[in-house]
Amino acid sequence: MRQVVLDTETTGLAWERGHRVIEIGCIELMKRRPTGREFQRYLNPDRLIDAGAMEVTGISNESLLDKPRFHEIVDEFLDFIRGAELIIHNAAFDVGFLDNELSLTGRDLGRISDHAQVLDSLRMARELFPGQRNSLDALCKRLGVDNAHRTQHGALLDAELLVEVYLAMTSGQGDLGLAMEAPPPDIGVTPVTVAARPRRVLRASAEESALHAQRLQKIEDKSGACVWLAGSEH
Repeated sequence: MRQVVLDTETTGLAWERGHRVIEIGCIELMKRRPTGREFQRYLNPDRLIDAGAMEVTGISNESLLDKPRFHEIVDEFLDFIRGAELIIHNAAFDVGFLDNELSLTGRDLGRISDHAQVLDSLRMARELFPGQRNSLDALCKRLGVDNAHRTQHGALLDAELLVEVYLAMTSGQGDLGLAMEAPPPDIGVTPVTVAARPRRVLRASAEESALHAQRLQKIEDKSGACVWLAGSEH
């Protein structure tokens, strides 16, 4: 499957208030592996960036004056994402902004969902880690992804981190690029039947069970939820 990990930076938090996209960053995956193909553009939003957004991204109004407008790069952008599964952290935010940008071109370009499927990695993280913080920074820390160089937000940088976070969250899914090979040809070896051994069942002692229950309770007290306790009486 072809996937594209995508992130945006914007002039503010709400496209409904006239805020615009100022950076798009995309990284292509094939069979869960980066292909080396990337799409990254800074954009002139024809408006000022909010002070808060400027502080978070480090992108200044002056640096965007000579950059293209979204309508000038839209065809190239849609060609890059077309037919892919988009992996986006908090997809509603980015897709809302991109849908707005598509509408502002004045062309009948539809919505992002008309060009690609969307997978929200934030929703996935909330299902995997209920009751915990699931920002990109929090997931990097939890999953062992090095984000020490992320002193400010950037669309391509955040997409690179999201690639590692997504692959870590889904490490037990798919074939991880290890396709099953065809069985070797018959070389005339006679199969040997090995008698099955009876399984030995090890049961926890009362003391071990009590310590385990205490540990699970600590997890629930700290995070607000523990999936191992959810289905038990306690």
